[in-house]
Amino acid sequence: MKTVRILMRAVLLGMVSLLSFANAEYAKYKDPKQRVAVRVKDLLGRMSLEEKIGQMVQIDRTIATVQFLKDYSIGSVLSGGGSTPLPQARAADWVNMINDFQRGSLASRLGIPMIYGIDAVHGHNNVYNATIFPHNVGLGATRDPELVKRIGAATALEVRATGIPYVFAPCIAVCRDPRWGRCYESYSEDHKIVQEMTDVILGLQGDPPSNFRKGVPFVGGKDKVAACAKHFVGDGGTTNGINENNTVIDMHGLLSIHMPAYSDSIIKGVSTIMVSYSSWNGEKMHANRELVTGFLKGTLKFKGFVISDWQGIDRITSPPHSNYTYSVQSGIQAGIDMVMIPFNLTEFIDDLTDLVKNNVITMDRIDDAVGRILLVKFSMGLFENPLADLSLVNELGSQAHRDLAREAVRKSLVLLKNGKNESHPLIPLPKKAPKILVAGSHADNLGYQCGGWTINWQGFSGNNYTRGTTILGAIRSAVDSSTEVVYRDNPDSDFVKSNNFDYAIVAVGEAPYAETAGDSMTLTMLDPDPSVITNVCEAVKCVVIIISGRPIVIEPYISSVDALVAAWLPGTEGQGVTDVLFGDYGFSGKLPRSWFKTVDQLPMNVGDPHYDPLFPFDFGLKTESVPSIVAR
Repeated sequence: MKTVRILMRAVLLGMVSLLSFANAEYAKYKDPKQRVAVRVKDLLGRMSLEEKIGQMVQIDRTIATVQFLKDYSIGSVLSGGGSTPLPQARAADWVNMINDFQRGSLASRLGIPMIYGIDAVHGHNNVYNATIFPHNVGLGATRDPELVKRIGAATALEVRATGIPYVFAPCIAVCRDPRWGRCYESYSEDHKIVQEMTDVILGLQGDPPSNFRKGVPFVGGKDKVAACAKHFVGDGGTTNGINENNTVIDMHGLLSIHMPAYSDSIIKGVSTIMVSYSSWNGEKMHANRELVTGFLKGTLKFKGFVISDWQGIDRITSPPHSNYTYSVQSGIQAGIDMVMIPFNLTEFIDDLTDLVKNNVITMDRIDDAVGRILLVKFSMGLFENPLADLSLVNELGSQAHRDLAREAVRKSLVLLKNGKNESHPLIPLPKKAPKILVAGSHADNLGYQCGGWTINWQGFSGNNYTRGTTILGAIRSAVDSSTEVVYRDNPDSDFVKSNNFDYAIVAVGEAPYAETAGDSMTLTMLDPDPSVITNVCEAVKCVVIIISGRPIVIEPYISSVDALVAAWLPGTEGQGVTDVLFGDYGFSGKLPRSWFKTVDQLPMNVGDPHYDPLFPFDFGLKTESVPSIVAR
């Protein structure tokens, strides 16, 4: 009997061991057949405080290591502006780097995948050979949400081609003062246009099904990415357009101008929302619980996660980082779920851990943050497909996407003047002419044409940092083979007068900039652009093309030019400019912003009592396409 009892006990222990092994193997959070809410709850219940706080961390790739990701259960890694695996990295280089990081996350105790994020604000703009679309101000000029949705879908494909599932776009700021250095990231001064352009989210993430619950994040497959509406809220309304400054406006104004696009984005299933560096009536948005938790998560019922901007919680104090524990407390209690640290991860983790253990920040607040992060990760299929492959690498800079960008360029251009009088228009230009002049600082400079947030954070100058077509290159391709094209960036008047040019195309404007570096109280074009306009346009019929992220001072030159085009920051596909200059397509763009006479008028927006622009909001001359233009 004793032997039987021993055998039975051994069998029972074996069965218990098998059951324990089965239970260890099966976890609801790993089962894609379970509802997302069930998976989130199951995983949250298994996580330690350290693992939860790790999920709230986003670090830059420059400090990320496989060991960090494994040991700290890091929630996210990002590439800041210009942060790449190596110069001119190919799609495969990106995929391999990100997969190496991801393997570190998958080797952590619970195997929670990290989510890799990047700024893709006008195409996949950090990446060599990517298609660079017009910046948002130009897309606002198209008045074409369907086009913007297609651009979102193309951008998603190019981003996924490099193994990245998350983009910090779109910027849905309503820029109310062009002196702001981020005004080109805004579709318009009119919130209604910005609202319409939130269709880019449907392109980036996919169309949610008709029965989809409002506020819940949606990402529709491996060729789509999680989007991020930014910067919540009022970033485009700061005093004098000073970046990261104070937006002075009452609640009614905030809700009627700056908030509507967030409501639209949430309805369209946006996965994440980034908080603004700026303040609202003196209170830092990164510490504003009333708006982040109360309004965004409460009133608007946003269920995705809220992310800080780069070192955003550091800037709650002045000077930044002067009381980091206070910043961590204020930011997390305000409702920020994931913090773009992006370097001092152990300081953040230690401070937040202490705040929770000392009951300053509740466990409920931590669980809310981590639950939202996990909801996005589960919803987008990151647990099922954590590793990227090379199946989409040919989408990067594909001809189809370049053709789409070219379409966007030609639809974004706004014709402000066409001929010294209406009866003698200059545009469309003849493709066949004996000799034409191309001049100006922006005619043969791909970096200037693309603007900031291109390859590097502040952009670049020249033609060597990515692939595309300059305006000069586009002109040479467009004109008849018999037409002699002469290029001088800064010709003197004697040269212009002595060469008997049939007409001239002059491209001038701003140098690239991003964020605070672009703040300007003068809004002038580069030197020597004004003298180029004078030297050329006083001697020959001329078209002046303005390459800029916003309206700039042009009133002093208006009378001397025959035709004037606002081309914004068109990106890599310069042939979109020549498509309309030479009449293959008609001009159709309309001003998304009021064009001032002098900077003394600013801020000035449509509907203001003192409204007296050089060119009003919505202005844009039209031309018809013509099959063939010969010299007149």
